[in-house]
Amino acid sequence: MNENSHAAGGKISLHGDGFGAPSPDAVEKRAREIALIAEREPDEFTDADWDQAKRELLGTLPSNAPEETDENAGVVEEWNVVASSAGHRAPRVEDEENLGEQLVADGIQEAAHDQMVEARREELEKEG
Repeated sequence: MNENSHAAGGKISLHGDGFGAPSPDAVEKRAREIALIAEREPDEFTDADWDQAKRELLGTLPSNAPEETDENAGVVEEWNVVASSAGHRAPRVEDEENLGEQLVADGIQEAAHDQMVEARREELEKEG
């Protein structure tokens, strides 16, 4: 994924098949593919490969949350949480064009990934 791509919803289709919530095995397979594309041994994928695979499949953004330390880990005060309002439903924005563009971009990215994996496998076959 590049910096201009969205990272909100994750994959809905992978290799042409419907894709639900990714399992750790699916993330690992993707991390191995990322290592292969980077011309490294797939069995030796890195934490960065794992994180990239997870971002691509889950659509999660990297967390900018501060690290927990002994100084900031203590409970300062407890909140008395009582719902004072049931709230209201926010209006739903229907932006079909944006959704279509998003789906096309996802498909193009997935096709590019598949092509890079296949090209690397062909290179390895020619070499060995």
